[in-house]
Order: sequence, then C-alpha cells, then structure tokens
Amino acid sequence: MTATSNRLDLPARRRRHARLIAALTTLIGACAEAAGAVYQPIAAASPGTEDVEVNVLPCVQVSLTAAALLDRARAEDDARWSAAMAWERAQAQRTYAARCAVAQAQEFVEQGDLSGQNDVPLPTVEQAAQNDVPLPTVEQAAAMDLVSAGTEVTARWRTDPEEAVALVHELAAGGELAVDEILDEAVDAAALTGLLALQEARTAPDPSTAAEFCLSAVSHIALAVTLASTDVD
Repeated sequence: MTATSNRLDLPARRRRHARLIAALTTLIGACAEAAGAVYQPIAAASPGTEDVEVNVLPCVQVSLTAAALLDRARAEDDARWSAAMAWERAQAQRTYAARCAVAQAQEFVEQGDLSGQNDVPLPTVEQAAQNDVPLPTVEQAAAMDLVSAGTEVTARWRTDPEEAVALVHELAAGGELAVDEILDEAVDAAALTGLLALQEARTAPDPSTAAEFCLSAVSHIALAVTLASTDVD
C-alpha cells in the first residue's frame, strides 16, 4: 500500500487501530477484574461478617499501567501502518495550515473591528499581559479547534451516533478538519476520560469507591473502541 490522498486505498479504521482496540478491550477486562477483586470477597463472605478483607491492589495497578498500555499500542499501530500514518500526517499538516489561515483571518477581522470602534486603540502588550487568561495564538487556536471538534463528537456519540456522524461530516466540510482526524481526536477524548476515572480509583478513600471508579471508566473506554473502529466515509 502506498500513501495516497484517496481514502479508499487506506485500511479500515478497525485495521489501522487494531492494536489500540485490542489494548482498550484488554483494559476493559482489567477494570472489571479489579472491581471484582473488591466485590467478590464481599459477596463470598457470610451474612454476619462485618469486616471483609478485599484486594484493592488491582485497582491501583490498572490505574498505573493504563496510559502506558495505550501509548504502546498506538506506537505499534503506527509502525504496522507506516504508509497510512504518512498519509494521515500529510492530511494533518494540510488541515492545520487551513485552520491557522482561518484563525489568522479572524484575528485580522477582530483587530479591524476593535481599531474602528470610536478610535479606541488596541491594548498594548503590557495591558494584554495583565489579563488572567491571555488570548490564544493563531497556532493555539488551530490546535484547540481540533480538540473541540473531537470532544463535541464524543459527547454527541453518547446520545445519538447517527447525529454524531452527521456532525463529523459537517465539521469536515470546510476542509479545515479531516474525517479521520476528528474521529481520532474523539477516540483520545473518550480514552482520556476513562484514564481520568482510573486516576480517581488510585486515590479513592475506600475500596468500594475505587471499584466504582474502575467500572465507571469502562463505558468511556468502550466508546473509544467504537470510535476507533468506525468508518463514516
């Protein structure tokens, strides 16, 4: 396979992200096993037992190893599909440049509007530095647009996948975002939410709460599997 602009020549997303999908499903199983190490001893204890010894270590272990597991899987997928990765990188450079151009144009328009309002001068560098939250640069705005798109698609997918697919096409219509780029960002958004839940499990005040956080991570990780497997073209 050679790198090409024709999406039909690229592998299906479930092939392109096979190692990541496998790692995500492994992580789902590990979360369930970690929760079981807490709940199963309680279920096996006699009704009169007040203090039941449970094992919270698996909750801690899955929390500590999850991110590295997913990073390793992504790297393996990239190595297996080097031509597809090269095409994706070229697409990302094109869409990033387009987003930067739009952000730059918007910045010029906003500056023109500000400078024309009652001859009020634009703020100086010193005045801008006094703001609690500085305005993003053109490059930062371009990067934020992609993150925002992925997060929005992830949220929409939870309630209405068909509507989420329509949103992906709508976001990609202007040429500033690519379909796979949006879906990949959505995968990251879902997986990150799951990883954050697992971090909470590591610092939970009691074993039952740790188990609950492990289980709450599963729905987010399962959504990441769906997004990594889905072709919408």
